[in-house]
Amino acid sequence: MFFEIHKDIPREGPGNNESTRRAFHMLTDLTVHPHVLDVGCGPGMQTKELANLTDGTITALDRHAPFLQKLDAWIAENGLTKKIKTVQGDMFDLPFEEQSMDLIWSEGAIYIIGFERGLRGWRKLLKPRGYLVLVVSELTWLKEERPSEIEAFWMENYPGIKSAVANEGIAEHAGYQLINHFTLPEAGWWEYYRPLEQRVEMLREQFPGQVNMLDALDETQREIELYKKYSAYYGYTFYILQRQDRE
Repeated sequence: MFFEIHKDIPREGPGNNESTRRAFHMLTDLTVHPHVLDVGCGPGMQTKELANLTDGTITALDRHAPFLQKLDAWIAENGLTKKIKTVQGDMFDLPFEEQSMDLIWSEGAIYIIGFERGLRGWRKLLKPRGYLVLVVSELTWLKEERPSEIEAFWMENYPGIKSAVANEGIAEHAGYQLINHFTLPEAGWWEYYRPLEQRVEMLREQFPGQVNMLDALDETQREIELYKKYSAYYGYTFYILQRQDRE
């Protein structure tokens, strides 16, 4: 049901090209021709933007073949087969050699493996002084005190949500230095939610008697409505992190 609900929308999570560019331009000493790994690329909106930003090569990984097929079609249409390749794989067991990546990028996907586990597990793939750039998908609390309704919702649906300070501490203990961070603007959420809301309405008409699907659609719509009410209290955060090695 998740993939049916999220089918044919441009993004699989909140984000926008402006924020992708902003994060990339914070990488002040990235090599000229980096090897970039985009983990959980989905249909590849940020992958396409990264192709505009770097002279390096990009490996885009996702477990869902239909996402990769759409991205492959776009790559072929734009003559980028030498610059971008797709790999169907699992972020829990990335099929790449240690210290083979200059940059790991993950927008809206690390929640699948968990922030701390992702940082620790992916670190070995980075070359020394390589970058790991990601959007924290366990979300980030933006205020210390929150209304009980939104706190209860995220404690039920993603209890790993933490503050920026807590996430920065996790990153440091996992072997990274924080270079910078910023909160995704609300416009980035609506680039995701508006097409999703339209799809929810379409699927209600398509599956009028399927209780499980209707329940999933109700939950999706509830998430959107809660963001309308409580966007000041939580958001996605870009954390720009650099691998640190003790001497």
